[in-house]
Amino acid sequence: MKLRVDLLPYGGYSDTVLVVDILRATTTAVAYLERGAAALLLTSTPEAALSLRDTVNAAGEVTRNERYLLGGERGGLPMPGFDFGNSPVEAAGQNFTGREVVMNTTNGTAAAHIAARSGKHVLLAGLVNAHAATRRARALAVEEIAIVCSGTDQRVSLEDVYAAGVLAEYLLAMGEFTVDDGARIALTLRRNLGNPLEALSSSSHGVTLERLGLGEDVRWAARISESTVVPTLVVPTLDAQADLRDVLKFVAG
Repeated sequence: MKLRVDLLPYGGYSDTVLVVDILRATTTAVAYLERGAAALLLTSTPEAALSLRDTVNAAGEVTRNERYLLGGERGGLPMPGFDFGNSPVEAAGQNFTGREVVMNTTNGTAAAHIAARSGKHVLLAGLVNAHAATRRARALAVEEIAIVCSGTDQRVSLEDVYAAGVLAEYLLAMGEFTVDDGARIALTLRRNLGNPLEALSSSSHGVTLERLGLGEDVRWAARISESTVVPTLVVPTLDAQADLRDVLKFVAG
């Protein structure tokens, strides 16, 4: 079995993929499903997210589909017209039972779309569900597990590589793997930094979130293996494909 870690989402995945955006999309995705969301719909653009919820008639009147709630951010802050930002702390205080959360974020949702182009199985992973996500990936994989770091604005991010190292440690404890250089880098970073809160807080994006008053999100994301929820990509039916074009649907796996 091969273990691959991409420090940025390059694509070309042939088997099972763990997408990581520790600050904060994949962490928040777990929180949404823990709080009862029926599904997560990851869109390719903010406009696609808004169009799922809001329908505009010829008179310019907007009809809102109450089935959907929108969560997302740009530059760490909530987007206009969205119901929520991208905060796991905010999500954990809500009840999403029977609702579907439509997500669009700066980095994580884009990485998931790249992974879904070719990956057979796509899972969303963070530190908070690290053990459950790696167990699920190991059960699904046939030839390769790829851990894909979303990065920040197309640049490598310390926090995602650290999280990839944690995931790689769990996987190596489950069996034999041939590891690539990306995995070796992630494992080295994990072993040198050690403490997850230190790693996340000292990262550039962690510092930015703290400056924006979102430090509690960083501390939430630093918790390891407290959730058994693994957001798992589902293949839409033929009827649903037309309605959910450019949308990825994840459910609790």
